[in-house]
Amino acid sequence: MVQETPSDESFRDSVSTIGKKGERVWITPLQPFGRFYNARKWVSYVCLLLLFGIPFIKVNGNPLLLLNVIERKFIIFGLIFWPQDFFLFGLTMLTFVVFIVLFTSIFGRLWCGWTCPQTIFMEMVFRRIEYWIEGDGPAQKALNKSEWTTDKLVKKCSKHILFYIISFLIANTFLAYLIGIDELEKIITEPIDQHFSGFLAILIFSGVFYGVFAHFREQVCLVVCPYGRLQGVLLDKNSIVVAYDYVRGEPRKHYKKNEERRAGDCIDCHQCVKVCPTGIDIRNGTQLECINCTACIDVCDHIMDGVGLNKGLIRYASEDGIAKKQKIRFTTRIALYTVLLSVLLIGLGAGIAMRSDTETTILRTPGMLFQKQPDGKISNLYNFKIVNKTTKDFPVTLKLEDIKGEITLVGSAGLMAKNQSISEGEFFVIVALDQIPKRKTKIKIGVYSGSEQIEIVKTNFMGPTGKHMKDKKYQEHED
Repeated sequence: MVQETPSDESFRDSVSTIGKKGERVWITPLQPFGRFYNARKWVSYVCLLLLFGIPFIKVNGNPLLLLNVIERKFIIFGLIFWPQDFFLFGLTMLTFVVFIVLFTSIFGRLWCGWTCPQTIFMEMVFRRIEYWIEGDGPAQKALNKSEWTTDKLVKKCSKHILFYIISFLIANTFLAYLIGIDELEKIITEPIDQHFSGFLAILIFSGVFYGVFAHFREQVCLVVCPYGRLQGVLLDKNSIVVAYDYVRGEPRKHYKKNEERRAGDCIDCHQCVKVCPTGIDIRNGTQLECINCTACIDVCDHIMDGVGLNKGLIRYASEDGIAKKQKIRFTTRIALYTVLLSVLLIGLGAGIAMRSDTETTILRTPGMLFQKQPDGKISNLYNFKIVNKTTKDFPVTLKLEDIKGEITLVGSAGLMAKNQSISEGEFFVIVALDQIPKRKTKIKIGVYSGSEQIEIVKTNFMGPTGKHMKDKKYQEHED
């Protein structure tokens, strides 16, 4: 969506952080203040508390959230997901994508400005440290241009030391989401040579986060994150974005005290540009660099108060809300996305509710034919794997469901499914010859924990029927 402003479109030929010769243009914005900034601070405090606190929360002895890609083990809200549950993971990702599309279609980049970890850390942690040590935007520019003195050295070193310490904490937290807080504690407390790879991972992640927040900064939103480019497809004229009211604001004219105002309400003070963390001019319309941080809203409201004009020249609004004074409408596209999202949520909920505590695989041992027992019965050898997705050990028994016979485990008298692990083994299925109507017979094997049936697994049983019964060699073997 592009707002129709009187200005030309030449600003779209360049990026605010790249100079004419291709050099990096460093952004040193004014320190924001105002009602939206204060609200964002409280939202950030809650998000930071959750981000750093969740790894310490456990449900039934397991982390509340664990994304162990290496071992392909995922725990989400206490539920353990294994590779066998990949379809649920795929459905969750699809649901998330549709939610992003629906949310952006209605509310624009509200996520980016208020709850995105990159924005929270950059604007509410690292940038505030910078303001505290080096001063506001103009003071930072002056410091950067000044000669190296003791004062400048102390400020720069202090800032970057704090930046690295916080990056180190973020790296540890990030690793806790991947391997769990218990494993992280071992890396921290035990000798380095016992967990050298984990220690190296912490150093690498610390360096990456330090590089992002100390040097790469807003370039993450402009270059790396695809969300800004997606909004060109997802937004329409009914989407709520941070917008400049060009109907009310144009034509722009500098403010003169006690003059009779004949121009628009925009006094062309450029404060909205100076406070922007990505260096754009919001008056040019919605741009991919805009993260909807509301800093321009707060500073514009402050200026409007100062010159005696109404607030809201820059505000949350839609294109139709500005151009046609229309309220947000529930469009056909939003309705379709809502229906699709509802279907996916129902499907995801049903999949999680119907998800079994175990995943059992039973296959005939490759290369093995049937065996004739001394009493004339026929046996087949099977391999089994039982994935226990729960946090408890429990005994398992296997029973034939649709034919008479017996199951004999190889090498053990009982079977125990260990928590969060895979139990493997072999067993024989032994049945009488009259139970096998054909050479390959479909059978069902029930998996039980005590008297409770957990699941039923289907497999094949091979027997000496058909041409085998007519085979003279087989008949001699029988005799």
